Amino acid sequence: MMNIDKLRGMKITVMGLGLHGGGIGVIKFLSEAGAKLVVTDLKSKEELELSLNKLENVSKIKYVLGGHREIDFLKTDMVIKNPAIPWTNKYIRLAIENNIPVEIDSSLFFKLCKNKIIGITGTRGKTTTASLICEILREAGLNPVGVGIGQISVLDKLRGLGDSSMVVFELSSWRLSALGRYQLSPEIAVLTNIFQDHLNYYSNLDEYIKDKKYIFTNQKKTDFCVINEDDVRLKMLENEIGSQIIRFSKNKIVQKNSVYISDNVIYSKKENTEEKILDIDEIKIKGAHNINNILAGIGVAQALNVKPEIIRKGILSFAGLPHRLEFVREFNGVKYYNDTAATSPDGTISSLNSFAEDLILIVGGSDKNLNMQELANAIEKKTDRIVFLRGAGTDKLIVELKKSIKNKNYLIADSMDDAVAMAKNLARIGDIVLLSPGTASFGLFLNEFDRGDKFKIAVNNLR
Repeated sequence: MMNIDKLRGMKITVMGLGLHGGGIGVIKFLSEAGAKLVVTDLKSKEELELSLNKLENVSKIKYVLGGHREIDFLKTDMVIKNPAIPWTNKYIRLAIENNIPVEIDSSLFFKLCKNKIIGITGTRGKTTTASLICEILREAGLNPVGVGIGQISVLDKLRGLGDSSMVVFELSSWRLSALGRYQLSPEIAVLTNIFQDHLNYYSNLDEYIKDKKYIFTNQKKTDFCVINEDDVRLKMLENEIGSQIIRFSKNKIVQKNSVYISDNVIYSKKENTEEKILDIDEIKIKGAHNINNILAGIGVAQALNVKPEIIRKGILSFAGLPHRLEFVREFNGVKYYNDTAATSPDGTISSLNSFAEDLILIVGGSDKNLNMQELANAIEKKTDRIVFLRGAGTDKLIVELKKSIKNKNYLIADSMDDAVAMAKNLARIGDIVLLSPGTASFGLFLNEFDRGDKFKIAVNNLR
């Protein structure tokens, strides 16, 4: 356990200011703690203007922009890197080789936090599951504090924690990589699923899974791991888990400490007691994949001995999140849904399966080195009215679609306004227009949230 006071007077290099708020939160926290900061980024002062404006009143910062210098990774007491920067980066390797500690916001948070931490990871469903857990714990009076959920900054949450606060931490594979290096795991771990993702960052799927496993690798026997029994890859990991396992499934489970569905009812089974939580038909949020997120949330509640009626109340009060099958508007008899958070093929496949109506799909973007064959198959079964957002991922998807859909005149948009206009022209009364890209957002957009916001603006501007 580290004390915040230890940061006072330390010289710390922050690698990666960025444009999305995480770097800003790190810098403000460290400055308030009394650290002396060097902030370095490959982007120029002009490119980082929005972030720099938010830091204009923050003291004790030296900026090195438009490139990195070796000295800032050698003459320093600590380096904190942006989670997306690989550990193989030459400056990060230089620091490590010279025994300079390298942290990510997540590892520093774990070292400084004295509260119980519930960690959530998985390829899909992290944000929804973490948010739902917060809702259930609020109903139970357990004072949850969401950390790292969506675009929420991490370290600046530390000062808001009370003695009774319970941290609900959304953990990407990148943030888990740092926890693994320092042998840290949360007291309650949740694994929602494992699909192919981030293969532009990882050399293969096994490397990706290796980082995901750090969520339970250093748990104690008294800790809990809530895991999706229906996910084949996760099921294969169960014999590596040393904590108490709580399984969840869409099918009945005979083991104790489980959450499952039987005859369209969700049950929580602890030891030999089986308790009904709620009927599936009562659930408000759209999408069959969200059932798994709810089951995972109930698993956490079971670990914390939350009463069934409180769990049910928390689930029913949860209305879903922006950018995840978010209903935007009905215009001329057509409903528009924003699912920009579907940044991998599996996410878009789940979204397609959430609708019985005829639909027009807005899909595509930049490439994460993912296989597009299954997504192409799912699209072919669901719709032939497709609008593509330009990008390398789109090119790969079109190659797969052309194997089965011949002589198709594909519509490719260079902006969200164009994509929405094209979709509007294809739509008929009773249709769904669904933005579910199945790819990353780089190129046309700042990030997936910018992509979703631009979709909502374009839809709301339809006349």
